[in-house]
Amino acid sequence: MELQQLRCFLAVAEELHFGRAAERLHVAQPPLSRTIKQLERELGTRLFDRNTRSVSLTASGHALLGPAKDVLTALRRAQEAARSAGDGEVGLVRIAFAGVSTHPLVARLARAVRSRRPGIELELSSQNFAQPAMRKLVQGETDIAFGRWDVIPADVAARVVMPDSLVVALPATHRLAGADRLEAGQLAGEPFVSLPPHDGAVLPDRLRRLAHAAGFVADIAQVAPDTQTALALVSAEVGCHLTLASVARNVTDPHVVFVPLDAPHDVDLRAAWRRDDGRPALRGVLTELFELEDGSA
Repeated sequence: MELQQLRCFLAVAEELHFGRAAERLHVAQPPLSRTIKQLERELGTRLFDRNTRSVSLTASGHALLGPAKDVLTALRRAQEAARSAGDGEVGLVRIAFAGVSTHPLVARLARAVRSRRPGIELELSSQNFAQPAMRKLVQGETDIAFGRWDVIPADVAARVVMPDSLVVALPATHRLAGADRLEAGQLAGEPFVSLPPHDGAVLPDRLRRLAHAAGFVADIAQVAPDTQTALALVSAEVGCHLTLASVARNVTDPHVVFVPLDAPHDVDLRAAWRRDDGRPALRGVLTELFELEDGSA
């Protein structure tokens, strides 16, 4: 049994007229009739009762109708799946992201992919710090990493997806809370709430560098496990906290004030992926990401 035979059978079964079925298939009627007779010979049964006035399905024809539709539907789906995979519409893309400031962007990306590329499955993995996300990328354990890195490996491509800057979180009662901008030297002697100084942790590193350049050593009053805890400690007037403008935009605590810091250090959020990964699904997700960045999604 061939696919063309099934197509011919379905056309005649649905039209119940050989002439109309032939027009629908863009073939002449005699070849269509021969195809149906050949199929009946191969199956050893008549599929149609036909005379000069009408065509009707036999019991065998009715029995074949459903399976024939299923076969052609399965074929069509297989063709669509193959084309979609080539277009980047099907596949698994793993994403590792670090830091609370990445959450809104990753959420927007996931919604965009789910809406416009539903054949792509995203596996999202939150990391405490950017360096583990980069290690997972280099080792092939993830496909896209979001983070802030000072060094990008040679076999990794990266692009800024969210420009960012440093700000100082201060208690609303702090003497510097009303400043338009601050320089690092103005924070000498202030108690700081810091994140843990893990390998690759950007903010503790920036605090150390800024203090050193301004000629002082930061006084760490307390180390907080995460940004939310650090800001809660600022609100409780334990100390000030060096953080990101992107974080400040999502904080509504009236007891915490964010003041921009004059600092040249790069803290932009980047997306990174392996240069040799040419899978269409990955390229499809990157396309959605860059459209978000351009403001078109």
